[in-house]
Amino acid sequence: MADPASAPLDATAKKIIELLQTDGRSSYASIGKAVGLSEAAVRNRVQKLSESGLMQIVAVTDPLKLGFARQAMIGIRCVGDTQALADRLAEHREIDYVLLTAGSFDILIEVVCEDDDHLLDILNKKVRSNPEVVGTETLVYLKLVKQQYNWGTR
Repeated sequence: MADPASAPLDATAKKIIELLQTDGRSSYASIGKAVGLSEAAVRNRVQKLSESGLMQIVAVTDPLKLGFARQAMIGIRCVGDTQALADRLAEHREIDYVLLTAGSFDILIEVVCEDDDHLLDILNKKVRSNPEVVGTETLVYLKLVKQQYNWGTR
């Protein structure tokens, strides 16, 4: 059986996703008016899109306003099974983004920390302590200029 998340989306599903990317708090009724479906039909579609793993509806917060004064991207060079290391790193709460990459780094992770001591603790105890890690480079965020999630669909 085909994976529902990889099935092509129809135009209505794409429009629903695009509307929710613009405003995740849009009501099913207002989305229904925009796409020509009933409120119940939109609710059903959104539920299926969510259950398939194709879409999440989440609250995006400002880490600074929540007491997380330091964010950073950490590039990791490693040996061995990069997937296994990435999976272990993904288990840590402070690591909010894990990517397997090609190029200078094998893995990129994003961390949200309370302060520089917290960042150092993550680097030493949760990243560099893994024997597969042969090097890291930390890019400290100075200012978030743009962050958006409304890239649409194809």
